[in-house]
Amino acid sequence: MVVAGWVISGLIVLFLLVDAVPKLLRLDFAVDATVDLGYPDGTVVWIGLILLVCTVLYAIPRTAILGAVLLTGYFGGAIVTQMQLGEDAWLLLPFILGVLVWAGLYLRDNQVRTLVSV
Repeated sequence: MVVAGWVISGLIVLFLLVDAVPKLLRLDFAVDATVDLGYPDGTVVWIGLILLVCTVLYAIPRTAILGAVLLTGYFGGAIVTQMQLGEDAWLLLPFILGVLVWAGLYLRDNQVRTLVSV
């Protein structure tokens, strides 16, 4: 159970780092995609930095709950962005990622399992 949680969490962290780093480096495709979502191009690095901080907090066991809460907020923003654009097909991705963040944490962290006790 714990191993599965770390595998899920590791895959989520890898996915989010692959999303954050191009934003931090202001790679053309990341800037273009962010601008296409309606954000000014000056916000790309900030979005990448916020995502990186949230992801690192999630990856560290001692701060993982804080990271999961912050990532939930980040994904909520992604859902709202997709709704404003009318991109219904993309609504599920941030929702699924949010569920996986908490599923991974639930499986790897005994304190979370005790707190939730499903």
